[in-house]
Amino acid sequence: MQLCTRTGVVPSSLRIVRSPVGPWAIEGNDEGVTRVYMPHERTGPNTPRASRVVKDAQRQLEEYFAKTRRAFDLALITEKATSFQRECWAVLADIPYGAVATYAQVARSVGRPFAARAVGNANHANPWPIFIPCHRVVASNGLGGYGGGIAVKEFLLELEVYLVAPQA
Repeated sequence: MQLCTRTGVVPSSLRIVRSPVGPWAIEGNDEGVTRVYMPHERTGPNTPRASRVVKDAQRQLEEYFAKTRRAFDLALITEKATSFQRECWAVLADIPYGAVATYAQVARSVGRPFAARAVGNANHANPWPIFIPCHRVVASNGLGGYGGGIAVKEFLLELEVYLVAPQA
């Protein structure tokens, strides 16, 4: 996974990917993927022409939902991100398929052992859910939150065969 900073305005394209929890949308251009929209977020329809990168991201996400892909090979582009967010996202990208890490573990991994809440904020700012797997980060005492909702987080973890204990 390659994370780049965008250096100008490049026309973007959009592709919708259907999933059991609703449609996801991938936005990007020939430089990389700029954003993934979760099922609860509104987007427009597929653009008439999609960039090669967006079509490839669409194919990879469809393979993920079909359980034939466990890792992604894409260029990701962001216009804005703090160095802390980038550090957190790099740690998230290294969490293996089917595994989880706690917010505290991610905080320790970036050298800020008392920044578990800040890790949660960085996860919430992640523009590429699934590609940068913020759903694999859980609280020490349960699932924790997820921008797409707990039901979507549970679905993604179950898809990856991580067994989710029922919430009380």
